[in-house]
Amino acid sequence: MSNNLYEIAKQKILILDGAMGTMIQRYKLEEADFRGDRFKEHQHPLKGNNDLLSITRPDIIKEIHRQYFQAGADIVETNTFSGTTIAQADYHLEDAVYDINFQSAKLAKEVANEFTDFPRFVAGAMGPTNRTASLSPDVNNPGFRAITFDQLVTAYHQQAKALIDGGVDILLIETIFDTLNAKAALFAVQTLFEEMGRELPIMISGTITDASGRTLSGQTTEAFLISMSHVNLFSIGLNCALGPRELRPYLQILAKSAPFMVSAYPNAGLPNAFGGYDETPEQMTDAVKEYLEMGLINILGGCCGTTPQHIKAFAEAAKAYKPRQILTESVC
Repeated sequence: MSNNLYEIAKQKILILDGAMGTMIQRYKLEEADFRGDRFKEHQHPLKGNNDLLSITRPDIIKEIHRQYFQAGADIVETNTFSGTTIAQADYHLEDAVYDINFQSAKLAKEVANEFTDFPRFVAGAMGPTNRTASLSPDVNNPGFRAITFDQLVTAYHQQAKALIDGGVDILLIETIFDTLNAKAALFAVQTLFEEMGRELPIMISGTITDASGRTLSGQTTEAFLISMSHVNLFSIGLNCALGPRELRPYLQILAKSAPFMVSAYPNAGLPNAFGGYDETPEQMTDAVKEYLEMGLINILGGCCGTTPQHIKAFAEAAKAYKPRQILTESVC
C-alpha cells in the first residue's frame, strides 16, 4: 500500500478528508451515546469525548468516513485526535486507549475497503495532546512543565502501535503547536518501526496560530520545517487555526523549501462570534485554487468547519491541476 501511495501521489493531488468533529456535532449526541454499554457505569462524564464513539457508536463514525470517501477523498483520518493516555486522562479512560485507536483504525479501514473505484487510504491521526513540552502553564514558574519528553514518547508509542495493529496505511502527526511534542511523536514512531521491522509513511502537519506566522511555541514556518527534516517524511504541511487565504503565505514557504510533499487542510475561514466556521464549499474552493494554480501542494483537505461538501468541491477542482513537484533536496 505504501508503494502504491507514493506512485499515486506523483500523478495527482491527493484529497484528504474534512473535519470529524464538525460532522459528529450534526448528530446531536447525548451522554448515553458516549457511554454505550461498555462505559455505562463509568464514574466520570464522557460527553464530548469524540474518540470514544469509535467504540460506542461505530455506525456514526463509519458513516462519516463513508461520506468523505464518497465525496472523493483518497485518505481519511482515524477518529483518534485525542487518542493518547495523556488526553484521555481528562476522562479517566487511560485504560481504553488501545481499544480506541485499534477500533478507530479498523472502522476506517473497513470503510476504505468498500470502495474499489480507486485506491483509498487510512491515516492514523495523532493529535498534539493537551500538554506542551516547551512551555510552562504556570506564568509564575517559567521552568515548570506539565509533561516530559519521555512521557510523550510513551503515550505516542502506545497510540501508534494500536493504530498500526488496526490497519492504518499512514501515520499523521497533526495540529502541531509545539515542535518538541512532535519530535517526541516522531521518536516514538521511529522506535516502533525499528521494533516492528517495517515502516509506514509519516505525514506531519503543523499549526500557525495567528498572523505572527509562528507556531504556539514560537517557530516560524521555515524553522518548523527544518526541525522536522531529520526524518524522511511522506509529507509536511499546515492545518487548523487559519482559513485558506491566511494560510497561503506559509504554504509558499514550505513549497519553496520542503524536500517532501506538502499538505494543506485549513479551517473553513476564521471563527465567527459563536466559534463556528462560515466559509461555504464554493468560497473555500475559490481560495484553495490559489494553492493549485501556484503549484504549492500535493495533498489537500479541510479542518474545522469543513464537510463532505467542501471535500467534494476540492476534489473536483484539483482534477485540473498537477501536484507540486518534489524538490530533490531542501533549500533551507
